[in-house]
Amino acid sequence: MQLLGLSEDELCTLLAVDPLSLLSGQLDHRPELPILLDLLADAEERAGAPVLRRWVRANGPAGRPLDALLRRDFGAFEDALGELAQRGFVLRSPGSG
Repeated sequence: MQLLGLSEDELCTLLAVDPLSLLSGQLDHRPELPILLDLLADAEERAGAPVLRRWVRANGPAGRPLDALLRRDFGAFEDALGELAQRGFVLRSPGSG
C-alpha cells in the first residue's frame, strides 16, 4: 500500500477483500499479494518508492498501471512494469517522447 501510494479502497479492490479483512491483516489467503510484492521488489530497489508512486498513476502506452491493478489484470501490470524497467526506471513527462 505504501510502496505504490495506494488508498485502502484501492488495495481492497485489487486484492478483492473487504476493508475488515484488510484492517485485521487476514490476507494470507490472497495469492496476489506475494506475487505483486515479488514483481515490485526489483523495481523498488532500482527506482525507489517515490518513482513507483508516481509511475503507478502516470499514463503509459496501455493506460495507467493503477487501472490494470484495479481491473485485477496482473498480466497488464507486469507488462507495464517491464516497460518501465526497459526505459531504465525513468518516467517521461508528457510530450518528451
